[in-house]
Amino acid sequence: MQAIINGIILLPEGEIRDKALLFDEKIIDIVSPAAIDQAEIIDAQGAYVCPGLIDVHTHGYQGADVSDADPDGVRKIAKGFLQNGVTSFLPTTMTVDWAILEKVFTQLRQLKKESRKADFDGAEILGCHAEGPFINPSKKGAQAESAILAPTAEKVLPFADVIQVITFAPEMPGGDDFIRTMKEKTRIALSIGHTGATFDQAMHAIELGASRTTHTFNAMTPLHHRDPGVVGAALSTDVYTELIADTFHVNKGIFPLMRKAKGDRLVLITDSVRATGMPDGEYTLGGQAFRLRGIECRMEDGTIAGSVLKLNEAVRNYRDFGHVPMYAAVRAASLTAAESVHLAERKGSLMPGKDADIVLLNERCDVLRTIVRGKTKHQR
Repeated sequence: MQAIINGIILLPEGEIRDKALLFDEKIIDIVSPAAIDQAEIIDAQGAYVCPGLIDVHTHGYQGADVSDADPDGVRKIAKGFLQNGVTSFLPTTMTVDWAILEKVFTQLRQLKKESRKADFDGAEILGCHAEGPFINPSKKGAQAESAILAPTAEKVLPFADVIQVITFAPEMPGGDDFIRTMKEKTRIALSIGHTGATFDQAMHAIELGASRTTHTFNAMTPLHHRDPGVVGAALSTDVYTELIADTFHVNKGIFPLMRKAKGDRLVLITDSVRATGMPDGEYTLGGQAFRLRGIECRMEDGTIAGSVLKLNEAVRNYRDFGHVPMYAAVRAASLTAAESVHLAERKGSLMPGKDADIVLLNERCDVLRTIVRGKTKHQR
């Protein structure tokens, strides 16, 4: 048993001081320090004691990309994420040839099991976020149009055990039947994105069972007072909404509005690509070239191609520019993220019985220690 003392413990609805967090592989309890008996002590020295961060939309890191179909690349991403306070994540595929996606899904099925082993050197792999290929060519962004397919449940069902989220365009032919089959036969979270849907089409998809929107504002119909678009549907319903809080994809002035409109339905993501943690230069995403300059990733025609955001930076940006308390910013990158992909029963908060995924952050949101299921895997 271990105990973290002298920290500010962050819960989903507030913070606790002058208490200790007890854990082994699972969270045991929050107690008075005087009640600790025979535990290994970790002194937080005033740092925030947070649930581990969960990135449910990330394509790559430090030169590796999930769609490369290279298991060692995914392992590299998992290890690198520890320094950002990420204790679990959903490797996210691009719209590439279906044969490649099948290979990636099969690999991730095995990596998901591997990452649960005590000696795995990285954040836990929770499954997969399939961003496409069932998207609208008019809103493809940096996705490959040649690989786009109509929504087809039969292609997805064999991988329902590994796919946790699918980003799709509900207005495409077969969209309604796709939603109905997914809701009937799987627990996959359906996320509206890369879509040209009207407000009415988006609302219809939500009524049928879509429960999320992907990198909200980006690659979807915008908010307009005569046609509210997918953004209007996202802001006016209780669906979970992803936000890339890098201040580039979405202006920081929108962050307070998002907090007021979405509350605990806002999910911080990175949408990070292989250029994350790398110097400016030329890279690829889903086989397509882009250039990194500062925090901007753009293809030759100017199309935005993912981000180089780290999830602890997203927490800081949302806290500072959204004017939200630290516990709320952390919730958006932990419990709300887990809820949005149906994994909150064991992830996302420091409640007794959940996996002991813990991160210590200082006031600048620098990561001091990352603990995955009770084992310290990164320490500054």
